[in-house]
Amino acid sequence: MASVATVLRRKLSHKPFHFQLLTVRAFSASEPQRIEKILIANRGEIACRIMRTAKRLGIQTVAVYSDADRHSLHVKSADEAVHIGPPPARLSYLKASSIIDAAIRTGAQAIHPGYGFLSESAEFAQLCEDKGLTFIGPPASAIRDMGDKSASKRIMGAAGVPLVPGYHGKDQDIDLMKLEADKIGYPILIKPTHGGGGKGMRIVQSPDEFVESFLGAQREAAASFGVSTILLEKYITQPRHIEVQIFGDKHGKVLHLYERDCSVQRRHQKIIEEAPAPNVSNDFRTHLGQAAVSAAKAVGYHNAGTVEFIVDTVSGQFYFMEMNTRLQVEHPVTEMIVGQDLVEWQIRVASGEHLPISQSQVPLSGHAFEARIYAENVPKGFLPATGVLHHYHHVPVSPQVRVETGVEQGDTVSMHYDPMIAKLVVWGENRAAALVKLKDCLSKFQVAGLPTNINFLLKLANHRAFQNGDVETHFIEHFKDDLFVDTSNSLLVDKVLGAARFSATLAAACLIEKENSLFRENLPGGDSIISIWYSSPPFRVHHCARHTVELEWDNEYDSSGSKSLKLSTTYKPDGSYLVETEEESFPGLEVKVTCIGNHDFRVEADGVNMDVSLAVYSKDQTKHIHIWYGSHHHHFRQKTDLELSDEDETEHKPRFDKSSYPQGTVAAPMAGLVVKVVVKDGTKVEEGQPILVLEAMKMEHVVKAPSAGYVRGLHLAAGQQVSDGGILFSIKEE
Repeated sequence: MASVATVLRRKLSHKPFHFQLLTVRAFSASEPQRIEKILIANRGEIACRIMRTAKRLGIQTVAVYSDADRHSLHVKSADEAVHIGPPPARLSYLKASSIIDAAIRTGAQAIHPGYGFLSESAEFAQLCEDKGLTFIGPPASAIRDMGDKSASKRIMGAAGVPLVPGYHGKDQDIDLMKLEADKIGYPILIKPTHGGGGKGMRIVQSPDEFVESFLGAQREAAASFGVSTILLEKYITQPRHIEVQIFGDKHGKVLHLYERDCSVQRRHQKIIEEAPAPNVSNDFRTHLGQAAVSAAKAVGYHNAGTVEFIVDTVSGQFYFMEMNTRLQVEHPVTEMIVGQDLVEWQIRVASGEHLPISQSQVPLSGHAFEARIYAENVPKGFLPATGVLHHYHHVPVSPQVRVETGVEQGDTVSMHYDPMIAKLVVWGENRAAALVKLKDCLSKFQVAGLPTNINFLLKLANHRAFQNGDVETHFIEHFKDDLFVDTSNSLLVDKVLGAARFSATLAAACLIEKENSLFRENLPGGDSIISIWYSSPPFRVHHCARHTVELEWDNEYDSSGSKSLKLSTTYKPDGSYLVETEEESFPGLEVKVTCIGNHDFRVEADGVNMDVSLAVYSKDQTKHIHIWYGSHHHHFRQKTDLELSDEDETEHKPRFDKSSYPQGTVAAPMAGLVVKVVVKDGTKVEEGQPILVLEAMKMEHVVKAPSAGYVRGLHLAAGQQVSDGGILFSIKEE
């Protein structure tokens, strides 16, 4: 088979297409069991997404929630909601007995598990059946066969599906596993036999790294999935991750809905997916689809599922990787190109209805992208972030643009669950058109209050290799010099600094206009004496009114820290502002501002009219100012003598000024739970030696010694919570 990376690009000839929901009449039923109420055993965006389809079909919905989610959007969106426990997932969303009890109490006839949590638990699916509840998913036997990655590979191997060389046995003795790794040859991939989402996966380059990686993978697998068994695979150095959406009914019919490319990943988790896969021939697409259908039929599969393949871009061969026995996070891109509602299909198939179309009738029209917007700190290695969504404004939805979200402005992203804020899904007549739409929507997606990956997603979407569809799972690593700006590029640094100064100028003018407008609106009626001092422009005796603002901006290209920008704003007679800085290289700029909404302004600056959005909130005794215009987003801070109330109520917010720490102090890179302390206080360590392991949102992070020396002040124990920026320990030379 020809290399996937070199095959001709497939050009679609379909007419312009709009996503449309499948009508009820398209299904035929064979004594279906009518479902009138569904309990969604999940939270966040997937719970909200399932509820939308259920309500369109006239089906009532029941939400479940933990203490942390009491005021969440999915709770507000449901017809009924049942409390199931405290924030830790093992005590709430993973507690099957509580969820079954909630379904029985509310009279729900069916349970939809969404993805994650109990969605791939064969025991939970069987428990639903035993209690007379319809599980909206595959049979327990298929979940059991495919959920165990070792068992699934044995089944696929027997069915003739190509497998990556590896060890899939039940014996988990670490010495045996190390011998198997030596046989396979390094690098190898350590992978949990259950679960997904990249949790527990480790790439091991040499035998010296094996033991620590193996034990870490076991811990993370046990924490995330309750099962610690591991498999080993040969690590393919230049792979693509291509998966096929399959669907089966209870009458033996199985079809595929084409493939998705999910190659662009960080921390083994997808961040941009697309359908169909770029640079794939029709022949290759057909072979993938047939292999996926064969895999599903081998285990008597029905309902939604995804067969994942790893594609070697060097040889052009594909290998079975695993099967996800549930609806995928990225299912909307498939819905956009085939024009079907897969959640509706799930509900109807679970009711006993036939699939509405045959394989030859499955349409393929246009191209779709999905970008996952996360609360995470990209410069820190994509570590998950926590905090309050002080400002949250996404692009308008349409038949070509979807925003799947489970949060609202003012909600808190906590450390207990996945840090995904939203999924942005776009459709275009072809890949180029869809990519243009993706970039435009990302530039207009506004989040303030915590760090996100939006700017990074924009860099990805604008990268020349991504635009050409030349993707593979090491994309971010291979192009890190492009995606993470090289500070030695002085021209680029100057450009970014100039953009920051320009943004600060606009922000200062908009901020002053906003404050003056609010003051004028709240003046006592008819008080002309007071109002003249706050007119536009405000009246002053013998001079023009001036306003000085000092803003701080974190300069990621300067290791010295924050940069101070002092701006002097003069009110001009025509109502505009003259904003000047102390820097000779940045002359004064005349800015005219018109407030057109609570956060929106129309601004004229340097002869250009533009739409500008501004978000202002108080946090950590500082006023935070975010500004968006075009593709730019900058975050400034303003110190004030006033005692500001701290609106950020999350218990995991940063509480420490890291700049004041003594040399050698190691601070927590994120809020999390200590799961393991590797060394004792006073131990002599080498640079890079692991000291302790933190866990947040089911992901482990190893904290290492920044230099050689002795560990001092390490008084933490497993099970202890730490805050972002909290002191963990110090390294002393003596």
